Amino acid sequence: MISLIVAVAENRAIGKDNQLLWHISEDLKYFKRTTTGHPVVMGRKTFDSMGGKGLPNRTNLVISRTPQVSQYEHVRYFQDLPSALQAAVAMDEEVFVIGGGMIYEQALEQSLVQRMYITEVRTHIPDADTFFPAFDPAEWREVDRTPDQVDPKSGLSYAFVVYEKK
Repeated sequence: MISLIVAVAENRAIGKDNQLLWHISEDLKYFKRTTTGHPVVMGRKTFDSMGGKGLPNRTNLVISRTPQVSQYEHVRYFQDLPSALQAAVAMDEEVFVIGGGMIYEQALEQSLVQRMYITEVRTHIPDADTFFPAFDPAEWREVDRTPDQVDPKSGLSYAFVVYEKK
């Protein structure tokens, strides 16, 4: 099962200047709970934005056009998304694409994803520079949705939604 996980504003914004747009504690906990123990696939810029060490308790598969060798046992580099996903699928029954925007776009365009974990954040970020690609809702079935919650620190409303490919 190839899944993706992302937090998305109503205007599909997901990042600015290679950083997240908000800090919603429950979303970060949800991400950790959902992905821990599974391989995560990401672009190099996303990897760099996390300090270049990778996420703990997960094998980190990083896509980079420049061949690299990692100094960390839990980090592996690949030159394209299909080869990274092929390696990840051999490791576990569910793998997660975790960004960034170009990697999400490739995964959806190539119909590689069977499940999407989307945190829908009820806000618009007009100055964002990275966006989640539009997807055809007719190709997806919503299988789970939490009631809207409000983050006490930011005041942002959000819901966790899971979609599966029809």
